[in-house]
Amino acid sequence: MQGFAAFRLLWLGQALALVGREMTWFALTLYAYQQTGLATTLSLLGFFHFLPLLLLSPVAGALVDRYPRKWAMLAADLGGGLATGFLLLMLLLGRLEVWHLYLVSALAGALSSLHWPALSAALSALLDKKDYARASGMMSLAESLAGVGAPVLAAALLGPWGLKAIFALDLLGAGAAAVTLLLVPIPNPKPLAQAGTSLLEEALFGFRFILARPPLLGLQLMFFGVNFLTSLAVTVLPAMVLAKTALSETALALVRSASGLGGVAGGLLLSLWGGPKKRVHGVFLGMALSSLALALMGLVEGPQAWAVLAFLESFFIPLLNGSNQAIWQAKVPLEVQGKVFAARRMIAWFANPLAMLLSGLLADRVFGPRYGQGEGIALMLLLFGGLGVTLGLAGYLFPSLREAERLLPDAKGD
Repeated sequence: MQGFAAFRLLWLGQALALVGREMTWFALTLYAYQQTGLATTLSLLGFFHFLPLLLLSPVAGALVDRYPRKWAMLAADLGGGLATGFLLLMLLLGRLEVWHLYLVSALAGALSSLHWPALSAALSALLDKKDYARASGMMSLAESLAGVGAPVLAAALLGPWGLKAIFALDLLGAGAAAVTLLLVPIPNPKPLAQAGTSLLEEALFGFRFILARPPLLGLQLMFFGVNFLTSLAVTVLPAMVLAKTALSETALALVRSASGLGGVAGGLLLSLWGGPKKRVHGVFLGMALSSLALALMGLVEGPQAWAVLAFLESFFIPLLNGSNQAIWQAKVPLEVQGKVFAARRMIAWFANPLAMLLSGLLADRVFGPRYGQGEGIALMLLLFGGLGVTLGLAGYLFPSLREAERLLPDAKGD
């Protein structure tokens, strides 16, 4: 089994794991907010996830290029299963506390720093260039399918079965991912590391590669900006929904599922279409349109209206991410993609932990006290989403970004 057939099997296992992880994240978000009633609790969950992810990404990328990518992904999936097993044990012992959630969130972030560059580089090795955008669309589709089904399943199971059922299904998903990984042959290009090259030098290689190519750096700085703005708003969005609906699990599940459904639709469109021929159009317009939907969520009222806009916000994300991924897969040599993709993600997400901390503080101590928590967070969505629209459209003003694909030659991989 090889090529796209092998990818489909790999995709299935990863999709099942994503469903389990999304169910757990939904349940923990609800549990944490119910325990404290503070938006800051939700922002800390995000902060403890992203901080180790970012700090470890450069070293993880170097490890991905040194060792088989399959084993890096396997370690990450099994590690996630162990983390969920720890939560299940604490729950059964009656000792589950909020700080346990922060601990597991940090471990999940550390494992993600290894999993994402390994998966991205593995797909580049497994597939032909013509299938890159299609595969990116299918991966976005898997994430979005999990986003649709996981909140509904979690909300349905929490009542009669509680957190135990959620954690058990997460463990089954991690097992499915591990089994499919073992069945799929993933090629490994010859490492470029020279004798005597330290792991730190390899980790820094990705940053040097990007700095030497201003169009790629510019694209990632755009993602840096929009991720910062989006994190300021999206981190506390569940708190707005819960605050305005008297802690309704159903309302939060509706908005989360609508968001996932929008991603499914966008992922399907990208999988069938492949995206615009000029990929930067997908990046700029996807960024602007997604941010516009987020901004409008601050103007409307009620779960149904939020759900419609959550659908639209997520609908454009596969176009945005898939177009950007296709550019990088075409321009970065296969044998160094682990290091470069890890550096790329660190640049794009560097401000996310700070944004997540700030979002909770802004909601609880600035906007909330002045306007009420629900209305204050709605104003945050309008403000930061509007700035995201401006940033996305601003990409057209810079020739080095607008013509990135023409200015950079395609890579000659191993």
